[in-house]
Amino acid sequence: RSLLVVHFWAPWAPQCTQMNEVMAALAKEHTQVTFVKLEAEAVPEVSEKYGISSVPTFLFFKNSQKVDRLDGAHAPELTKKVQRHASSSAISAGSKDTAKEDLNVRLKKLINAAPCMLFMKGSPKEPRCGFSKQMVEILNKHGISFSSFDIFSDEEVRQGLKTYSNWPTYPQLYVAGELIGGLDIVKELEASGELDTVCPKTQKLEDRLKSLISKAPVMLFMKGSKQMAKCGFSKQIIEIMNNTGVDYETFDILEDEEVRQGLKTYSNWPTYPQLYVKGELVGGLDIVKELKESGELLPVLKGEN
Repeated sequence: RSLLVVHFWAPWAPQCTQMNEVMAALAKEHTQVTFVKLEAEAVPEVSEKYGISSVPTFLFFKNSQKVDRLDGAHAPELTKKVQRHASSSAISAGSKDTAKEDLNVRLKKLINAAPCMLFMKGSPKEPRCGFSKQMVEILNKHGISFSSFDIFSDEEVRQGLKTYSNWPTYPQLYVAGELIGGLDIVKELEASGELDTVCPKTQKLEDRLKSLISKAPVMLFMKGSKQMAKCGFSKQIIEIMNNTGVDYETFDILEDEEVRQGLKTYSNWPTYPQLYVKGELVGGLDIVKELKESGELLPVLKGEN
């Protein structure tokens, strides 16, 4: 009945080692909590089941039910979540108010996470109820750009948002942080022709990819960021790039599935990382290594070659 925290980690990722140390310290402080490490790549079927696409990721279980998750190496957030879930079974009236306040702050952040946010059962690719499926179909039909949140992934959000927005059912659609409503309201807006004026339109994927590729003279599409690579290949290319002293920007393809899949087709390059200079594809890690060994990397990054 106590809290179980599972850390999906990888031995090649330094941020995971750092978070293991944080977890060890938390284990001493919260003796009633069970902490477990799972090497994500060694148990692919488990990682796939729980949607683990990067490391570190933490899953929280209570009474054999998943109650929360945390993606990334956020020590303060991990500490906060462990404290919250560990103490929730014995909450006093005063701390209940604090927990409610924390949840409201979190809900507000989620609602404002994108200009158009859909809280639904499942994901746009795999809706898990008929109403959510219809909602996604309408938004896609009108070319509306939206992000989504699977309310099945977080029971606290699922229950809390009903109270927060005073709307008892799902899906729920928000634009610019304001509740539009559920499926019936969206159907009414579609019928009256107002839906297109209420919701932001999707930028065509090809135009979006062109602008992302040209966002900086040197652009690197990778898993993770400069500060925290989330795969071995991305980590190696970051080390090479940092040694050149050339300024570059990165885009985390794990944060955007549309870009992740679309860029493979657009550039006809099937893997990541991908490096671009002045809007032109240079290549992946192997190409960058070859250029480094031949002494051509610096001129290429400066656009001289």
